[in-house]
Amino acid sequence: MSDYKYYLDEGIVDFRNGKYSNALENINASIELKDDWEISFFYRGVVNQALENYDDAMLDYTKALKLNPKMTDAYYNKAYITLTRKDIESPNYNQAIKDLEKAIELDPKFIDALYAMAAAHKKLGNYHESLEYLEKLLQIEPQAVNAKALKKLILQKYII
Repeated sequence: MSDYKYYLDEGIVDFRNGKYSNALENINASIELKDDWEISFFYRGVVNQALENYDDAMLDYTKALKLNPKMTDAYYNKAYITLTRKDIESPNYNQAIKDLEKAIELDPKFIDALYAMAAAHKKLGNYHESLEYLEKLLQIEPQAVNAKALKKLILQKYII
C-alpha cells in the first residue's frame, strides 16, 4: 500500500485505540511516502505528546507549522506542552504566549487557548493581562467554570 492517507488514517485509528507504537509506525509510513503534508506531522506530534515524548512532539508541531502556518491546534499544543511540562526547570512561557497569540489570532473564539493564555500570564505574574483573557473567554462562554474560578483566585489573592 503506497497511499500516505491510508497510513495516516490507520495511525489515527491506532492512536484513538491507545495503540501508540502502531500509530507511530503508520504515521511514519505516511511521512515516508509524503514528507510535505502537515497533517501527518501534526498527528505524529499528538502521539508523541501522549507518550510524553515532548521534545519530539514539539519538533513535529514545528514542522507542521512550517508546512502550514495556519494550524491553530499546533500552536495551542506547543503552548500547552510548554505550560504543563514538569521535566524542565524553566519553561519558556514567553514562547508559549507567542504560540497562543497566534492561535487566538487565527481563531479568536478558541476557548482553550484563551484559558491557557490567562494561565500563562498568571504564571508570569501578569495578573491584569490574565484577567483580560479570562474576560474575553467569559464573554464567549459565560458559564466556563474554570475561568470563573481562576478569575476569582486572581482577584482575591493577587489583586487586592
